[in-house]
Amino acid sequence: MSGDLLIGIDAGTSMNKAVAFDLDGRQIAVAALRNRYDEPGGGVVEQDMARTWDDSARALRQLAAQVPGLASRAVALAVTGQGDGTWLIDRAGAPVAPAWLWLDSRAAGIVAEAEAAGVRAEIFRFTGCGLNACNQSAQLAWLKRVRPEVLAAAATAFHCKDWLYFRLTDERATDPSEGSFTFGDFRSRSYRDEVLAALDIADLKPLLPPMLDGSAATHPLTAEAAAATGLPQGLPVSLGYLDVICTGLGAGLYDPDRPAGCSIVGSTSMHMRFFDRARAIELPAEPSGYTMPFPVPGSVARIQSNMAATLNIDWVVRLACEAAASLGHEVDPKDALGRLDARVPEAQAGAALYHPYIHEAGERGPFVDVAARAQFLGLSTKVGFLDLLRSVYEGLAFAARDCYAAIGAPPAEIRMAGGAARSTALKTIFASALEVPIREVNREEAGAAGAAMMAAVAIGAQPDMARAFRTWVAPCLGERILPEADLAKRYRQLFPLYLQARRAMPPLWQGLARLRQEETRAP
Repeated sequence: MSGDLLIGIDAGTSMNKAVAFDLDGRQIAVAALRNRYDEPGGGVVEQDMARTWDDSARALRQLAAQVPGLASRAVALAVTGQGDGTWLIDRAGAPVAPAWLWLDSRAAGIVAEAEAAGVRAEIFRFTGCGLNACNQSAQLAWLKRVRPEVLAAAATAFHCKDWLYFRLTDERATDPSEGSFTFGDFRSRSYRDEVLAALDIADLKPLLPPMLDGSAATHPLTAEAAAATGLPQGLPVSLGYLDVICTGLGAGLYDPDRPAGCSIVGSTSMHMRFFDRARAIELPAEPSGYTMPFPVPGSVARIQSNMAATLNIDWVVRLACEAAASLGHEVDPKDALGRLDARVPEAQAGAALYHPYIHEAGERGPFVDVAARAQFLGLSTKVGFLDLLRSVYEGLAFAARDCYAAIGAPPAEIRMAGGAARSTALKTIFASALEVPIREVNREEAGAAGAAMMAAVAIGAQPDMARAFRTWVAPCLGERILPEADLAKRYRQLFPLYLQARRAMPPLWQGLARLRQEETRAP
């Protein structure tokens, strides 16, 4: 092996990144472009597929400008990206419509019907996924009912990373994680006709591409893709699993030496546990969350995802900046976030309860309700602004505890990645609310790293994923933050009230949603 660099593409919801690593997992350089998608209203969230490919190719060219001799030094390229959603192409390989993102909520009615008919529970026993409007399965069911002409023009249904892999290699494939949790069985890593039939989309099975494990096989970069990216024709390309699995891999969810969990706290948050025996898993009665094959033979990750995490913090900080501006004081939101975060420990613990369902698409973990909305409970004149901010942090920690309870309780240690992992206050609150140590992962681009780790195993640069963990991940594990005893006791008392209030709210959320719809329809 003459080269000394691996490249990972991570085409996320916010950013499209290309990252170079050496063979021991040290990050060399990153090129990033802001992702763009359209929200015209009515629950529509779409992305231009051609532009997404152009942005990925441009990010690779920008990476080459930073890394001398990148093209000659690269030994493999790996790709991951945002999960869920629907990216349709025709027989010639051209997009037939803009991509539907995971944020799109048009299929919420389909999910509600499936819940009422018992279909969600029926397919959950195969997929391990609580069907929601993010899933390609629900989106295809909506398209079949409302836009059949789009499906008539389509030949293949991709997800984001699958589309990029196609543009890089001319191969139509998806990975076992997205293929299984959407349409298949997580135990066998295969499609199940029962799932398609239950959703009344059995006739759409020809749209589903074969599943490919990028830690075991690669395809060569095409001449056309080589010209677009500046990388050499024939370079091995690995199809990573979706971004949450690759991020979990790069952030230490899989540890061959000790059990661990992983929370990725960014715009959304994903809370994950690793299970080494997929066939031994007993699913709960209530269908929610995800059960995804993991790039270690026979293993899966059980995942619960909050629709909004740091979006809640961004919202309350933005309110502070708007209040300051209305009084004649302009404050940069980024500066305000840093200054306010440093003062969170001064605030009163448990001054109020906050449910962090700030996203307009509602919530999907550990329950699914498109009408769910954020709320404060227990306010009084003694509650100040910093108390409210701390309550938002605590709400995120309670939401994480809610999610971990649905996948078998928190493991002995949780590794935290994502932008919020830099906050000592947040990590302390999480450790105390979950009552387990929190360890920050000192890796800037965990998603791209996880994809590159898969490529490293596929081409033999690493013998297996256990060795890849010890080389790539173990050196990046930071210090542990332990629970604070008094704080843990306080949160132990508050969490049942958080749950009680959340379970009581759906009728009120639905009532508010009906009022909003009536206001929208009013002339």
